[in-house]
Amino acid sequence: MPSPIEQLFRLDGQGAVVTGGASGIGLASARLLAAAGAVVTVLDRQVPAESLGEGITALACDVADAAAVARTFAGIAGRQGIDILVNCAGIAIRQPAVELDLADWDKVVSVNMTGSFTCAREAARHMIAAGKGGAVVNIASIMGLSGGIYPNVSYQTTKGAVVNMTRALAIEWVPHRIRVNAVAPTYVRTPFIQALLAQDEVMRKIEERTPLGRIAEPEEVASAVLYLASPAAAMVTGHTLPVDGGFLAQ
Repeated sequence: MPSPIEQLFRLDGQGAVVTGGASGIGLASARLLAAAGAVVTVLDRQVPAESLGEGITALACDVADAAAVARTFAGIAGRQGIDILVNCAGIAIRQPAVELDLADWDKVVSVNMTGSFTCAREAARHMIAAGKGGAVVNIASIMGLSGGIYPNVSYQTTKGAVVNMTRALAIEWVPHRIRVNAVAPTYVRTPFIQALLAQDEVMRKIEERTPLGRIAEPEEVASAVLYLASPAAAMVTGHTLPVDGGFLAQ
């Protein structure tokens, strides 16, 4: 039998959906949720050929396609139920504002902001129908709580929207016992920042601006996701938890 402390973080039998879960923070979160006992479905635009781990199913889904999201979530709800959603799908187009094409702005908005909302809405519809409550964990960013270091206005704007969407949905869905929280990571060692990882001067500047002196690993962000999805956070909703090595404390 799990100890009282283990029980705080167990998710046995719960159905979890992780968007953008084929790599990086999403994959680390999916694996940790599965290790905690959840039945996990990962959604990504491209499904890897290899297994992502025990207890994890992968499905192709573009979160920017609202009709595809609705169909996919309905299928998942019918198969395993949806008790947890981790909204991790995201893109960045790093350009100065005066050079940013409006079509690229729209691409970032469609995934980071609209896609996060659409997935949260579909998950909540099924949670409400099931009547058991649930947990939504949005992946925001320190860029949603600061101006950042480098020009990336579309990303920063959409992640700021995710922070306030988290608050708004938390209040709206309280009557249905659906908790909505967010994690705001710093730079994380994932394929998402591969171009930055290859630039020594850029990484040195990031590390100098981070009090702990390093970037984060995906598993460190996944730990925060597990906490917010678990019974340990039963009294936490509407909160954005930075996992940033002290970046925002300065």
